[in-house]
Amino acid sequence: MDNKSTYLLVDSAVLPEVFTKVIEVKKLLSSGKARTVNDAVSAVGLSRSAFYKYRDRVFPFYETSRGRVITLYFTVEDFSGILSRIINKIAQAKANIITINQSMPINGLADVTISISTTGMTMELEKLMESIAEIEGIRKQQILARD
Repeated sequence: MDNKSTYLLVDSAVLPEVFTKVIEVKKLLSSGKARTVNDAVSAVGLSRSAFYKYRDRVFPFYETSRGRVITLYFTVEDFSGILSRIINKIAQAKANIITINQSMPINGLADVTISISTTGMTMELEKLMESIAEIEGIRKQQILARD
């Protein structure tokens, strides 16, 4: 086996529980809810050795997205102001919009792709997508690409 790293995007539901617990420990530490590694691993039921073994190898998707260009895709209902609401959510997250493309509406629906730079984002990408999903008229959303 060579030393070259290979990165995968895997649904956490299929991974051993230790990996999700490492992420929970990191969140507790970064949010200040736990002051020490010992406090955090105790809170989630993980050994210190397991945390230290995987801490530099396991990251949530949003953390690996910092400082990157992300392309978002939406199918939206065709009514006035919906694109503005999406853009406002992106602006609230302090992401920088690079491009916006919108198709002509067909049968009351339009496709929108927005590329953003995540360098200055103050919100996790996952949380941004959740907040956009709450906008009335969003029919579908997904992350198309990461550069």
